[in-house]
Amino acid sequence: MDFAFTPEQEAVREAVARICAGFGDDYWLAHDREGGFPAEFHQALAKDGWLGICMPEKYGGAGLGVTEAAIMMQTVAQSGAGMSGASAVHMNIFGLMPVVVFGTDEQKARMLPPLIAGKERACFAVTEPNTGLDTTRLRTRAERRGDRYVVHGQKVWISTAQVAEKVLLLARTTPVEQVRKRTEGLSLFYTTLDRSRVEVREIDKMGRKAVDSNQLFFDGLEIPVEDRIGEEGRGFEYILHGLNPERILVAAEAVGLGLVALERASAYAKERVVFGRPIGQNQAIQHPLAECWMELEAARLMVMQAAWRYDRGLPCGPQANAAKYLAAEAGFKACQQAVMTHGGFGYAKEYHVERYMREAMIPRIAPVSPQLVLCFIAEKVLGLPKSY
Repeated sequence: MDFAFTPEQEAVREAVARICAGFGDDYWLAHDREGGFPAEFHQALAKDGWLGICMPEKYGGAGLGVTEAAIMMQTVAQSGAGMSGASAVHMNIFGLMPVVVFGTDEQKARMLPPLIAGKERACFAVTEPNTGLDTTRLRTRAERRGDRYVVHGQKVWISTAQVAEKVLLLARTTPVEQVRKRTEGLSLFYTTLDRSRVEVREIDKMGRKAVDSNQLFFDGLEIPVEDRIGEEGRGFEYILHGLNPERILVAAEAVGLGLVALERASAYAKERVVFGRPIGQNQAIQHPLAECWMELEAARLMVMQAAWRYDRGLPCGPQANAAKYLAAEAGFKACQQAVMTHGGFGYAKEYHVERYMREAMIPRIAPVSPQLVLCFIAEKVLGLPKSY
């Protein structure tokens, strides 16, 4: 049992940190205030090949594992980029794993290289307004008409759709009343986001203004049959290959966000003098920060265990969900404590910790709620009756 990074993993962390160092607090503060996709940051990572860290070398990727990707995404968030930086590249890291696993050689050769090179950006369209996390109840329909499918329906909370050229779309191809199980009859597509047939409407939200979130309205989007991934009706099965990596990477990002907040709070506590002594000398300041470090470190170890299991082909659902839960809660607590440590200045944008706290809500809410994680662990690990 070895808890140390390998030399290759340490090299990943150092190389990504060097790129992130070129995008400082002013860059992310400006994007938080004004919005606009952080294209320069995205392209800097693409230039050095990091967008394909988990993709096969044959198609321009690095051929590394989710463990290395988790190290990368923690480093991005911990640099001060937070969820704004992480979400700008997040989809590229895990999103097309179903294509890697189930796509044909032709599809992989056509779909993966442009994404890895940063020439194309993709969004992931699954969630719908009236179904939430009950993916089997999706209402968006893709009807087969000869050599293409025609799509009608809605999606919501779709990140980067304002700038994406491509969309990974899950839609129902067989009505739910005509299938044996609700998980059947859903198909997965990776295709061009034709804006003449898809209205993209941005959602004004609490944080992470640099990376847009949207409602999508599909009105007759035509998808060639060759853009369907795998067999018709098995899309739900296919997206599961992206869900555990997504949870692991979100967890790594939450850890990184919590750690940068903790670093800022600790530095401020050393410098801020009140009543003739630095506030960091007071145990009322020290103890909550120390507690945050312990919780973040415990969450980080769970992230690494989940990634290790995934990379070795071992079952990792409980570990991936537990990592997401623990990291999200620890990250939010650290961000909140960072604001409180700064006192009134924690409420000021120039100290950045208020942005971290707003962004820390994202991994708590998505991609799965903390309550459903608890239900999953109760049922799948503890053997308790299904409660929903």
